[in-house]
Parts: sequence; C-alpha cells; structure tokens
Amino acid sequence: MRSARFSVTAALVLIPAFVLAACSAGDHESFSDSADEAALNAVPRHPHKDMCDQIRNGSDTMRCHAKVRTTPDGQMATMAAPSGLSPSDLRGAYKLPASGGAGKTIAIVDAYDNPSAESDLAVYRSTYGLSPCTTANGCFKKVNQNGVQGSYPTADSGWSGEIALDLDMASAICPDCKILLVEANSASMSDLGASVNRAVSLGATVVSNSYGSSEYSGIATASSQYFNHPGVAITVSSGDGAYGTEFPASSQYVIAVGGTKLVKSTSARGWAEAAWTSAGSGCSAYIPKPSWQTDAKCAKRTVADVSAVADPNTGVAVYNAGGWAVYGGTSASAPIVAAAYALLGLGGANGSYGYSHATAYYDVTSGSNGSCGGTYLCTAMAGYDGPTGIGTPNGAALAGGGGVPDAGGGTPDSGGGTPDAGGGTPDSGGGSTCTHAICSSGAKLTASCDSCATAVCARDSYCCRTAWDSICVNEVRTICGQTCP
Repeated sequence: MRSARFSVTAALVLIPAFVLAACSAGDHESFSDSADEAALNAVPRHPHKDMCDQIRNGSDTMRCHAKVRTTPDGQMATMAAPSGLSPSDLRGAYKLPASGGAGKTIAIVDAYDNPSAESDLAVYRSTYGLSPCTTANGCFKKVNQNGVQGSYPTADSGWSGEIALDLDMASAICPDCKILLVEANSASMSDLGASVNRAVSLGATVVSNSYGSSEYSGIATASSQYFNHPGVAITVSSGDGAYGTEFPASSQYVIAVGGTKLVKSTSARGWAEAAWTSAGSGCSAYIPKPSWQTDAKCAKRTVADVSAVADPNTGVAVYNAGGWAVYGGTSASAPIVAAAYALLGLGGANGSYGYSHATAYYDVTSGSNGSCGGTYLCTAMAGYDGPTGIGTPNGAALAGGGGVPDAGGGTPDSGGGTPDAGGGTPDSGGGSTCTHAICSSGAKLTASCDSCATAVCARDSYCCRTAWDSICVNEVRTICGQTCP
C-alpha cells in the first residue's frame, strides 16, 4: 500500500448540540413563494443517525457523511419497498433529462468494502426500471485503491451504506453512465486520496467523494497531492455537522457540495428547497481563496459552491444489505451533483463553474445551518451563501449553457490495474536520463526524463517520488496512450 509523504494531526472541533438547532427560525424566512413555505414547514421530522462513527481527535481519518432514518430505538429503519425520493423525483426536481451521459464514467471513492455493492445496485436499478449496470456488461467496475479487481479491503457496515447511497444516486441521475467504484484500504486521507488519483488514472469523467474531517495543518499538501486534476470534475460533500468547515470540501480544486431540504410544492417549479440545518459551510483556515470566489467575509476558501438535497427528513430511497431505507446527508448531494455534471457533459467543470453560470442554478434563499451573526456564511439568502453555494442544479438551463466539456470518454482502463507484460523501451521523446525503461518497473523516474514520464507523474506523483511500479507502467497506456510490448 502506498502511503502519503506527510503526517498530519487534526484537531476535531466538536459541535455542541445546541449549535445544530441555532437559527432554526431562519428555516421559515425569506421564502419567495407562500406555497413553498407551506410545503417546507409541513415536512415531518424523522429520527436518523450517522452511518459512520465520529472521527477521533488528532486524526486525519475521514468519516462518511451518510445519514439514515432510524426506528425510535435507534436502529436503521428498513422496509420491504422503497420510500423516499425516487430517480424520477430527483430528475424532476432538478429538471434533468432521463437519458444522456453514455460513455462517461462516474467514479465513486469510498473507504472499505461493500461486498454486496453490485447485487444491491441491481435491485435498485431494476426496481426503478433502469437498465442493468453490471461487471458483465461493462457498466459497473469495482476495484481496490491499486486499481485491481479483487483483493478488496475489509468490509465495514457503515461505509457499505455510504457506498450503496453513492451508487444509487449516481444511477438515479445518470443511468446511462458507467460507474467505477474505488474502495480505499482505510478511511485515512492518504488511502482515500490515492483512490481519487487511481479513479482519475482509470478514466473517470467525474469523481464523487462523500467524506471529510475538520481541517488540519496538512490539508494544503493533501489538496495538491490528491485533488488537483484539471479536466475532471471532483465533487466533495460539505459535511453534516452544521456550520463549520471540513476538508476535503475546502480544497480549492474541488466542487464543494452543500445540502438542502427538498419537498414537492404547488409553486411554479413544483418543488421547494431550503438550506438543510446540518449542511456544512464556512471559511477555511488554510486554503487560499480561489480567484473565482469574491465573497467579502472570508479571506480564504469558502464552502460550499453548489448544493442538492441532503436532509434525511426529505431523504432518498436506497437499497442496501437486503432492504430499503431512507438516506440523507451531504453524501447524497455530492454524487447527485457529480452525476448531473456527467449527464450534462460537464465533466471538465471545477469549482468555478457554478459562479460563472449562476443563473443555471436554483437559488436557495431560506434556511440556516448555525450561528454566524446572520451572515451568508451560515444563512441562505439571495445569491451566494455558505450552506447552499450558488444553488442547486437546473438541468434545463445547464444543458444549454455551454460550459466546460468533458476531458474524454471516461471509460475505465480495461486492464483493471494489471501491469502490461514485457519490458519495452522508453518513449521516443527521449529517455537517456531515465534509470530504466518506461515500460519496466524499477526505481523512481525523473519527471522530465521524457514526455510520458512527465505526464504520468503529473497524475501520479508516487511514480517520480518513490518508485516506478507496476501501476505506473499501466499508466503508460492509460495516460500516454502508448502500448508497451
């Protein structure tokens, strides 16, 4: 297993329960339509819990952002039939077409293994009349963080629920897309980050990440090492701890996705949205402000950029471990936005896209996620705000808005992480300074030794930092387009 260069210590900021309820009066303010106000105020409250344990102090360990409805005694509320928002509900709410995205690949990056991921996904898709997405037909692919099918990490029930949520939301929004599930060895940032790099190297058009932790001093390094992938849209959930900033949502290279409460309404749109009270937002302590953010009360990176439904009280239907349940959390909103971008051909978008196409999003103007003196950092309002960003996708407007095209087809590498056989010779662009052939495993290479080494190491720094291993050899084909004999 590859390990990161840095060792970091995170100080988890525990959010008191009273903060989660702070500014609750703001949930019913500034509605643009009385029908929306009535619909949102009528949403019943359901007990729910986190799927993954809270992370411990002093750790860069991530936790997933999935929440699930429970019975009164705190057990997951499972049902024989689906309840919660369906694929047609979600596509209707966000005006997304029922087809599109063929040939594009959505990568889902999570920790640990879900042994029933493919079979559970099959139930979800067949229940809602979506075409099969299987390993056999080439639509679904599951790999470990080294890109290999098999030798998966240890199973974990909490992260299994997260994986099921992510796969189902990707399917709901873009049923024609291919799905690449990359399972990290652990919930450490180094393993999850390596899995993001692996997903990109295997051809993902977009990459969805539904996890985070409080910020720590090493995040600037981690941000550059794992999330700087120009031409690939990388979404990250903003967190479920209410007002407060988490990483990797605060990376300047990602699309930070906040959360809303979403319910049907008799208004013109047919749906009403407000900021979800537990959606993460805030101002980074470490990441510089990107040029495309101009908000006044945060000198560094502000979270979030865009948003989608996340409130488990208005949650989504998910099939996991043999039963149906209602899920929420910004773990739902991140794959929804990722899949919408893949569906609409916006896989080349980054965090700036929403700001330059703000009119193509539904502006969410009510609700709050905490106490921040009533500012936009925790209070939804017209225009940009922390909990919901620019707003939620309006597919009809985004489809005609131009934007950033996908970098490529996004088909995962058919090699599944298996190295090419044979030795081979260096790329014709040069190689006299290489310590061994590009197509052979060995010591680390100098990035400038030839054009292919430069390209590979720009995607996978391990190859020029530590060793040119079999994965680097495989990337000669996927990144450089060369065939090793």
